[in-house]
Amino acid sequence: MANVSPGRSDISTHPDVSEMRARYDRMLGGRDVALVDGPVFLLGLYCAVSPWVLHYTTSQPALMTHNLIVGIAIGLLALGFTAAPARMYGLSWAMCALGVWMVIAPWVVGDSPDAGVAVNNIIIGALAVILGMMCAFTAAKSAPRP
Repeated sequence: MANVSPGRSDISTHPDVSEMRARYDRMLGGRDVALVDGPVFLLGLYCAVSPWVLHYTTSQPALMTHNLIVGIAIGLLALGFTAAPARMYGLSWAMCALGVWMVIAPWVVGDSPDAGVAVNNIIIGALAVILGMMCAFTAAKSAPRP
């Protein structure tokens, strides 16, 4: 009768072991900020829908359009971070700039915003700055040194 019990095989004798190890190291080494992509996308989605969630579409129509556009921009940055991380993580500082803009936008774009609108944009802006800095510092840390 044949021995069909599962046994441990040693992969070190495989002819392509060095190539497989190099590919594995490349895949793991290039995506240090992958955990930030999802929260950035969710932040952009929330920023885009926040005027309707907090019901300030009639009191702040300019800010409603502003949040929609900035939310779409943050979501597109997140999709870019996911699709082409090597090229897009240089734009991590744009996330920080969008965050700072979101903090001051209620008074620049809006018309005497109430506390709820201001706090909403301040929280969105602070999260955008924090996530942008996480992306930027991690990308700078993992960038190859010349």
